[in-house]
Amino acid sequence: MHDILGVQSENYGMKNGKIQFVNSSSNPAQILPNTIDSHDIPACPFMNKHSKGNKFMLLVELHRRGISADASILTSAVSFCAVKQSIRGGAQLHALLMKVGCDLSVFSGTSLISLYARCCQLENAYHIFQSMPVKNTVSWTALISGYAQDNQIEPCLQVFQLMRQSACRPNDITFATIFSVCTNHALLALGRSVHGLELRMGFDLCVHVSNALISMYAKCGSIDEAQSIFQRIACKDLVSWNSMIFGYSQYGLAERCLSLLKDMEAEHIVPDVISFLGILSSCRHAFLVEEGRLCFKAMIQLGIKPELDHYSCMVDLLGRAGLLDEAWNLIHAMSMSPNAVIWGSLLAACRMHGNIPIGIHAAEHRLKLEPRCAATHIQLANLYASIDCWSDVARVRKMMKEKGLKTNTGCSWIEIGSKVYTFTAENRSKNHQVNDVLVALDCLRSHMVYKYDVLIDGLELDDSQHFK
Repeated sequence: MHDILGVQSENYGMKNGKIQFVNSSSNPAQILPNTIDSHDIPACPFMNKHSKGNKFMLLVELHRRGISADASILTSAVSFCAVKQSIRGGAQLHALLMKVGCDLSVFSGTSLISLYARCCQLENAYHIFQSMPVKNTVSWTALISGYAQDNQIEPCLQVFQLMRQSACRPNDITFATIFSVCTNHALLALGRSVHGLELRMGFDLCVHVSNALISMYAKCGSIDEAQSIFQRIACKDLVSWNSMIFGYSQYGLAERCLSLLKDMEAEHIVPDVISFLGILSSCRHAFLVEEGRLCFKAMIQLGIKPELDHYSCMVDLLGRAGLLDEAWNLIHAMSMSPNAVIWGSLLAACRMHGNIPIGIHAAEHRLKLEPRCAATHIQLANLYASIDCWSDVARVRKMMKEKGLKTNTGCSWIEIGSKVYTFTAENRSKNHQVNDVLVALDCLRSHMVYKYDVLIDGLELDDSQHFK
């Protein structure tokens, strides 16, 4: 079995001097010449679809036989490695490009940028970018996307600014990428500025750019602007609907989410697994139990298999409503194993409504999945203490000690103006501004309702200890 460029060529076989491609879409064997370039590929029956994957496997066999390939084939193979995030194969192809003396064209350079960016090697991607004598919009966008995907916000925005100063104009993908950065980091002011640029450049008719704008405005606290963008889209796709559903959902606007579901039905748009996740999430936040049940049932009737996130929403919804037996039965009827989030939702609901037996089961199940979760140990100990099972309390505390588990000090923060103030329990700053913040928080807290849990000495702070 031959292993080159990180891919095994077991799907190829040699017989009577011919290369045979063994695949579900294979064709009769082909006789390969001593050299091959991209113009020869369409002549091969199994390459008629111009598949990058097939080109890559062809290159493997060419390399094995000592047959040279041109820059176009090598670059296509680099693109394939970028998609598969195969840095080993891609780096070898990069070396081969240099060995055969291929210059960094726009095509090859951009493919290499995508390769290194997708494999989180941004320094290499930037080096390739800087070495390219000629860059186009795709080259700039590939580097911008790489920084965005790696959460390197400052260089991402710096490259975008340099692109605006160059002769290359941003395209729809560039704008969608920048809007996603603004979304993930709550950069509303920057997002609005880039939105203005996008409008002036005439990309407002691109549906996927509008979809990115909906998400940005919704997640940055401007749901009205998100709704305005949504209403202006002439031909909405499923992503448009889902973006608006999730926008309403995070604001707890369940009625609007349900209204959108009806509008989708009227427009003959079939909701998908993401649509129902947004709707169920909104029902959970709004305590719309019956509506949540109906949506969950409709989802199954449409042949959409619920995923863990859907079950998590339903368990949380039922649990908050005090329907703990129904939530318990739903968990046991799942077609997959529940995760720690689902057991955690049930545990929180049991603590809220005082259902100790189910709460203990939920905590025990969660500890099997997250054995080093200190918070779950504490919650379980408190549940046992509430029914005077002190031997079990001692057992749980012993488990924590043996595992070396400790609770981390909680940190709170509040933003006033353009500054963020942080503080922890028993940690008072001498800064008078922070003290003023704490006084204001004490006033707010006096209007809040707090329900005591059963407290175990050394495991949880008494309520009076939070602000001293």
